[in-house]
Amino acid sequence: MIKKLNVAVVFGGKSGEHEVSLMSATNVIKAMDKEKYNIYMIGITKQGKWMAYNGEVDKIADGSWEKEAVGVDREETINLLFSNILNGKAERNIDVVFPVLHGPNGEDGTIQGLFEMLDVPYVSCGVMASALGMDKGISKQLFKDAGLSVGDYTVVLKTDIEKDIESVTAMVEDKFNYPVFIKPVNMGSSVGITKAHNIGELIVGLMAACRYDRKVMIEKNINSREFECAVLGNNDPVASGIGEVIPSNEFYDYEAKYFDDGKSVLVIPAELPDGKIQEMREAAVKAFKALDCCGMSRADFFMEKETGKIYINEINTIPGFTKISMYPKLWDEAGLSYSKLIDKLIELAIERYNE
Repeated sequence: MIKKLNVAVVFGGKSGEHEVSLMSATNVIKAMDKEKYNIYMIGITKQGKWMAYNGEVDKIADGSWEKEAVGVDREETINLLFSNILNGKAERNIDVVFPVLHGPNGEDGTIQGLFEMLDVPYVSCGVMASALGMDKGISKQLFKDAGLSVGDYTVVLKTDIEKDIESVTAMVEDKFNYPVFIKPVNMGSSVGITKAHNIGELIVGLMAACRYDRKVMIEKNINSREFECAVLGNNDPVASGIGEVIPSNEFYDYEAKYFDDGKSVLVIPAELPDGKIQEMREAAVKAFKALDCCGMSRADFFMEKETGKIYINEINTIPGFTKISMYPKLWDEAGLSYSKLIDKLIELAIERYNE
């Protein structure tokens, strides 16, 4: 009989994507093969408290899990749940950590650094790739260096916006035509993103983005269709097919992604010429390698309607696993079921650790 692996699924967190993490974690835990894994559920509250949870999985998604969870401090959680290294024992309690965390303190390399220090395998990208993928400004520059097309953008500091917003708006109006997108540099799930059609909306959007980050990005609007591509692997990553996002709102914002009751449409496979599909798949792998990713990522693209030119927008190193998320759906279309995808991600985590 094959020994079961002890897998710690970590979810929640202090970021603005806390609720998305709860939805993703619920689906990941349900999809995991209980014949292969002993699952340890570890939640992090919005206040940063670590809690061990042993209740019903469905209670994670709506946040009610916290009422039944057992609170422990960080040191005790690390010592008892992650590793016996700190108390001098050679064996490890947890074989693999599966972080289902989105945004700052979960997807940006910080908690990945903790796993590295604990000497425990973990799913998805390492410290550097996670940090680079989270910072949209730096990742766009690396994409450009790798020969990928990136839309025009600029990054401003929150302190500059708060100190002299008139100078910032003047710079934006000099560089771009309306409409423009405003977004926090280090967030995902479209949290804090707005589309400005005039200076009034620009000011509102800049202040909204400042609530989430110390850096704010302003991007040129590209009249485009939106596509996504999933990547899986370590040293020899492979790309899935392409999916198209048709948002219910003016753009694929937070509400359109998660709370529109299915009004946004995901078209899988995307209706595109073979040449465009291949171009995006190759670009997704190139972006994956440019940031030195491993395990998984999801690359997001724009295709300009007038010219057909393809621009990479960003990559997500821990893509969503909600019921409407593109990453698992793309692999399911390719013949890799949700549970088999989880198996593969865990295998890749152990492979990378052993390497």
